[in-house]
Amino acid sequence: MADPVIYLARHATPDWTRTDIPYHTPPGPPLTEQGRAEAQALGAYLAREGVRRIYASPLERAQHTAELAGAVMGVPVEIVWDIREWELQETEEAVGRRMWTFWQRVVAESQQEGPIALVSHGGPIRILLERLGVEPERLASYRTRFDGNNPLPPAGVWKASRQGQGWSARLDFVPGKAQETPG
Repeated sequence: MADPVIYLARHATPDWTRTDIPYHTPPGPPLTEQGRAEAQALGAYLAREGVRRIYASPLERAQHTAELAGAVMGVPVEIVWDIREWELQETEEAVGRRMWTFWQRVVAESQQEGPIALVSHGGPIRILLERLGVEPERLASYRTRFDGNNPLPPAGVWKASRQGQGWSARLDFVPGKAQETPG
């Protein structure tokens, strides 16, 4: 059994001008042309990392990001409700529970199959990173750098790997940069 490696990717840039479509409920706004290019760059990065499977949120921006990345990689995409956007009525605890439940399944799969990617949303990814033990100060430093107080940019990726009994996580990919690993 291999040590699990899981990539936490945020969806690519959506069309934030689409105020006629609710952002937090499916389908949500579609990707922009820039977002489609980011998704393809994400696919190239994940292919280099040897990712074997992609799970995606059902919202259009995440699903389309995963499909474009998966097409570059030649890997399947599975839509999973548990990694969806934070819904307006949900508590942080509820989002954390559903993300953590799915995380445990993916950890077991990664041990058997190799690296796996989740294409989700900034808020749910932040909550999962906190549960993995990423220091609040470190997350806060990223949240001041990216849009919407998110810990990663559109199509950005945190790489999480098992370190003994705990986890190590780092911001590993930012579209337009080869690798992003600041403090």
